[in-house]
Amino acid sequence: MTKRARRRETSVAVIDIGSNSVRLVVYESLARSLVTVFNEKALCGLGREVQSTGLLATDAVDKALTALRRFRALIRVMRVGRVYAIATAACRDASNGPDFIAAAERICGVTIEILSGPREAKLSALGVIAGVHKPNGIVGDLGGGSLELIDVRGNLVRKGVTLPLGSLALQDASQKSLKRAERIAKDALAGALPLKAASGRTFYAVGGTWRALARIHIAQSGYALKVMHGYAIPAAEALRFAKRLRVLASTNQLADLDLVADARRPLLAYAALVLEYVIEAAKPKTIVFSTYGVREGLLYEQLPAAERAKDGLICSAQNLNLLLSRSARHAEELIEWTDRLFRVAKVRETEIDRRLRRAACLMSDVGWRVHPDHRGEQTLALITNGNFGDVTHQERAFMALSVFYRYAGFSEQNEPPAAVRELVTQAMDERARLLGAAFRVAHLISAARPGVLPATHFRTSERKLMLVFEHRLVDLVADRVGSRFKQLGRMVGRSGTIVRR
Repeated sequence: MTKRARRRETSVAVIDIGSNSVRLVVYESLARSLVTVFNEKALCGLGREVQSTGLLATDAVDKALTALRRFRALIRVMRVGRVYAIATAACRDASNGPDFIAAAERICGVTIEILSGPREAKLSALGVIAGVHKPNGIVGDLGGGSLELIDVRGNLVRKGVTLPLGSLALQDASQKSLKRAERIAKDALAGALPLKAASGRTFYAVGGTWRALARIHIAQSGYALKVMHGYAIPAAEALRFAKRLRVLASTNQLADLDLVADARRPLLAYAALVLEYVIEAAKPKTIVFSTYGVREGLLYEQLPAAERAKDGLICSAQNLNLLLSRSARHAEELIEWTDRLFRVAKVRETEIDRRLRRAACLMSDVGWRVHPDHRGEQTLALITNGNFGDVTHQERAFMALSVFYRYAGFSEQNEPPAAVRELVTQAMDERARLLGAAFRVAHLISAARPGVLPATHFRTSERKLMLVFEHRLVDLVADRVGSRFKQLGRMVGRSGTIVRR
């Protein structure tokens, strides 16, 4: 079977016809850890007049149909295996929505599912479940035509609500008056049932215009990572930012506007206003921005139950391991090797610590093709900025530091960037150093080849930590191995000793 034929069988695409943007996203396959191979949007503004006229604007329809023709051509060129198509608020609310959908289906060659408000809310929640480890809070998906709100706790999703507070809809309904928009938003959110259970929990902000707000906040705060997914702001700080941004955006005084697409800029003030009133009504503890939403929720819903139950971070790390490491099996053996090390050395771990250690093991060899002088910095960048979910920014930094220390060592000349270290606690940095030291021993012993680590064992005697080599491997023992193991032993409060059996 050819590579091209395999791509056609496994790849999957979503055409998402939103009230503001029309987008095509192609994924490598339908899997727990989605890998995007193509992503393109056209900001058409289908919903900009629906509140006032009840119609999709003619020029917006023409622009959207033109985009869909290109998307269909791209799908043919890329030989996509399966295509899903959805439409949201503007198409379900406009009286000429059915005519537009009929024309769009003729172009796309697939049935387009027009999502109801509750259905859209549910898919947004499933998207957050797919991209956030054990979420607990309220998902708010702000599109161009509507705002969906839904409570999510772990894998449990409650019934959601939809409100006509999308950025385009609010701009239209208020006749571009922020004063009117304030009253509309305040009244609509005052009775929103999901927000009544939000106090002290997390509010997950989904949607392109809210992501634009996050992008501006990242730039203005000098934050170390440019990753949008998982970016978290304390609610009090987010409230102050939203209030300030609303004023500056409405008077064209906002800095960093070049970070936002031209078509989104007029909508920033409305998105900030809605976020402001959501925070005041809900009183959440933290705002977390999620790039996982309706599209990812739609595909997550298609997975078998066993696949949905998998850990998305571990799946992503396994993918990177398969693609970039010298031996995928060696990384799995490294997990077992560090399991034994931590157990014998009595290193205490929480469930979260163990999960991150195992993910870091899977990514511990991803920089081997890079020039030796730059492996630390390059793998640090790869992991901190990796396109995967189910992990917080702090956890990204921990895993990246673990692999950085594996490559760069612990000399003062090779310290990681302070901005990344500041993302973790001192205890997490010390644990990352310990894990990096373990990686340095394991990879030096094995040269990343499978079958070696299982033939080494750990023992303790009083204050000694011993690494025991089976007889067939004794020639692998060298001074450099001994010095690295002594360094590892010191990190767990013991003297490290090599033993030949």
